[in-house]
This record gives sequence, structure tokens and C-alpha cells, in this order.
Amino acid sequence: MSGQLEKARIYFTGVGGQGTLTATNLLAHAAMEAGIEAVGGEVHGMAQRGGVVESALLLGGYKSPRLDLGEADIILGFEALETLRGLPYLRPGGVVFSSTDELAPLDVALGNAVYPDLQTIKAETAKVASKTFFVPCHDLGREAGAIQSGNTALLGALAVSGILPLGLDAIEAAIHKFLPEKIQPVNLKALNLGAEFMMK
Repeated sequence: MSGQLEKARIYFTGVGGQGTLTATNLLAHAAMEAGIEAVGGEVHGMAQRGGVVESALLLGGYKSPRLDLGEADIILGFEALETLRGLPYLRPGGVVFSSTDELAPLDVALGNAVYPDLQTIKAETAKVASKTFFVPCHDLGREAGAIQSGNTALLGALAVSGILPLGLDAIEAAIHKFLPEKIQPVNLKALNLGAEFMMK
């Protein structure tokens, strides 16, 4: 895929328990190991299960960790509704990588909000983004050996897209170096399953 970004502002969003922050840190480590400057933005929300989690990663020499509305080049959404809710952060023509999975946030579980169907989420995302990729992260994580590794599958999809100057090998190296040894095999498998899904 063409259109590699030399600098990139990435917005991560998901629900507590999905590994949103783990994915943010893993991509940051992969970038720094590859010699790419990385700065992390503020983390919003609560990381307990069911709470919304948001973070930002700015690659390529940004000095400020701040990410404002309409500035993200890429959204990585680990839960479909949170991808939709995060769209105001995306710049016009940005790119979205999202899980297709529904993990009802707390306000939906409490009946204070309605969960839209996936086709609505896809349609609304396509209005803003130049490219959208929806990945069945839970299924790929389950196939790899742990549903929680679905976050790594989404990183695999990003890695082979060609949008970032970071390939699959850089994230594999970060997994080996920065994740606990006992969960490395599952995450390596999930990473490659995400990549394979993108290549179909």
C-alpha cells in the first residue's frame, strides 16, 4: 500500500481490559527501537474493565504529546463503538484501523446509550477516513490462543499496511524485548494473523 507517512499522529481508543495501553506502549517501543522519535500523549479515561481508554502516540519528531480534535492521521480502535466515538480526532482523509468487535462500554451496559450496528459504524467512518480497515480482532486473538491478544492483531494489520515506516519485524522485535516471555508466543501469532488478514 502506498502513502507512507514520515510523521504520524495516532489516536488509540478502546475499552478497559482490551490492552489498548499495551498496544500503545508496544508500538512506541517498536518505533524507538527502529530509530523513530516517539512521544506519548495523555491517557484519558479509566483502565478498569468497561471504562473507556484513550491514548495518543506521535511519531517522527513531534515535540508536544498533545493531540487535538481533527489532528490524528490514524485511529486504532480496539472496540467498534469507541472507533465511532473517536472519529472527531481524525483529520479529514486520515486512516482508520478498527476491531469489528462489540464490547459494550459501561454507558451502553447501563442502558444510557444505544449500540449502533456495525454497518452504521463503517458508513460513518468512511465519511471521514480515506481508508478504513475493520479487523475481527477477537476471533484472531482467540485463534492465537487468547482473546486479549486481539490488540496485537490490529497492530499486525497496521504494520503491513505500509502507512508507517515500521514493518512487522519491528513489532515482532518489540514483543520479544518488552512483553513478558510467557505471553510472547500468543502475541506473535496474533500479530501475524492480523497481518495475514490484511493481505487477503
